[in-house]
Amino acid sequence: MAVKIKLKRLGKIRSPHYRIVVADSRTRRDGRAIEEIGLYHPVQNPSRIEVNSERAQYWLSVGAQPTEPVLAILKKTGDWQKYKGEPAPPPLLQPAEKAARPSFEALGGDDEGKGEAITQKKKAEKKDEAKAESSSSESTEA
Repeated sequence: MAVKIKLKRLGKIRSPHYRIVVADSRTRRDGRAIEEIGLYHPVQNPSRIEVNSERAQYWLSVGAQPTEPVLAILKKTGDWQKYKGEPAPPPLLQPAEKAARPSFEALGGDDEGKGEAITQKKKAEKKDEAKAESSSSESTEA
């Protein structure tokens, strides 16, 4: 029996999330799995990747073959390098805390208005012109 480490898709149509599972290579994508060893949520910013490193190392050591997407994930987490005996990659980036935007008053904003709009509405001008033309054409006809 050939064993694969692959992604099992979950979630709605445009918000996918995956579980990293160990399954028989003959099962369908979202079919029955032997064991779940991690999570992958690509929609989150930055994407959420959690892998149970101990179980991944075990399954790799007994001959489970990762699919291409799972191989990329294992390389990012460093589990593939650990399995191959290579140096570890740099750590994954953690989401940075967003700094609070300064308030309007902190920027020295005044409560007073700077002035009014100079331009007139174009629709009002067109209606006035149309009324003037119709009244002038009526006066010439009479």
